[in-house]
Amino acid sequence: MIVIAWICLICAIGPAILYLWNSFLFQEPPHIQPKPIISNNNIEYTIAQRIGISQSPISVLVPARNEEYGIAACLESVLASRNVELEVIVLDDHSTDCTAEIVRKMASSDSRLRLEHAPQLPANWCGKQHSCYALSKLAQFEVLTFLDADVRLHPDALARMLLFLQQSKAEIVSGFPRQETGTFLEKLVLPLINWLLLCWLPFGLMRHYCWSALGAGCGQWFMTNRTTYEAIEGHAAIKSSLHDGITLPRAFRNKGYMSDICDATQLATCRMYRSASGVWNGLAKNAREGMANTGQIGFWTTILFFGQILPFILLAIIASNNITQDRTEDNASTPFHTNTLFLASATVALAWMPRLHAAWRFRQSLLGAILHPIGIATLLAIQWYSVYRALVGQPVGWKDRPAPRLS
Repeated sequence: MIVIAWICLICAIGPAILYLWNSFLFQEPPHIQPKPIISNNNIEYTIAQRIGISQSPISVLVPARNEEYGIAACLESVLASRNVELEVIVLDDHSTDCTAEIVRKMASSDSRLRLEHAPQLPANWCGKQHSCYALSKLAQFEVLTFLDADVRLHPDALARMLLFLQQSKAEIVSGFPRQETGTFLEKLVLPLINWLLLCWLPFGLMRHYCWSALGAGCGQWFMTNRTTYEAIEGHAAIKSSLHDGITLPRAFRNKGYMSDICDATQLATCRMYRSASGVWNGLAKNAREGMANTGQIGFWTTILFFGQILPFILLAIIASNNITQDRTEDNASTPFHTNTLFLASATVALAWMPRLHAAWRFRQSLLGAILHPIGIATLLAIQWYSVYRALVGQPVGWKDRPAPRLS
């Protein structure tokens, strides 16, 4: 039993330490600092001085397929942006709901917004990647922001993200919005996005080395510049991918360009899914390009089971056994070794504390944090479901489209 306890501790201590270090490195984009100009004893301000940089106009590019529920709120938040010049282009990807009508009506009252329609989807293209690629051809500005239709931005979000792009060493940056959750499965699983990021991505190495494996981002919000984007062939480089949060930054790194990420908890919100089936299938469609990759699924299953699930089970067994022995008159049986109890308790603390801290910092569900081992077990079940679907030749698709063949 003590050998198992040691294995659990080893599997939990590394992610906990990395989470602690990354929590200092994962920061918000720079704040906009006022810079007054003193002229004739008067203090004057311009947008450029308030931002502190040479301001560039931004093309905000929004792929939309059946997004009538949230598209208006998304566009309203973007159009309310401060300290930036922008255009907003929505590409309707053959929606069967009222998405196009909503955007068309909004565009009639704001010249910065326009509606375009997606061309026919070519073979072996993911619908979102094709839409983003088409949007990049329609944009007129050098700075490109790809934004999912279920994201809502703070008025300063675009200006601060632009500042982050210009001050970082990266050619593409990504913000991780606060994930809004409603249903039980959302609360249980979706907050693990931030937890996984901080527990497993070495931010220090990511910002110093251009290794492809260190590329990461959030597909909900990317910002880059057109010149570099076109140099790597843009979304055409990942045309069959369903997980641009990983594959797009890695496409940049494969060409020698750095990527970076920031904490957008205070700048953006997103409600990805609104049902248990949406959560399950939405994560399963991405899984085979991440944890459920056939070369990685064994590692992730082992490390997460021993480090994040088994310690809770082990501690419950020890506690139950001790209670049983306390109530038994016959004390001849040997109690669990004190060291085993200590190791199990320490491992549970190492597994739990980062998750609880993430719930506080990223304004996530406390219920999901309390049920952390169940959330991890559910996440692994989704990964294995994705593997199964791929093995039987029926990979999980999305929005009434089959999954494209991975190139």
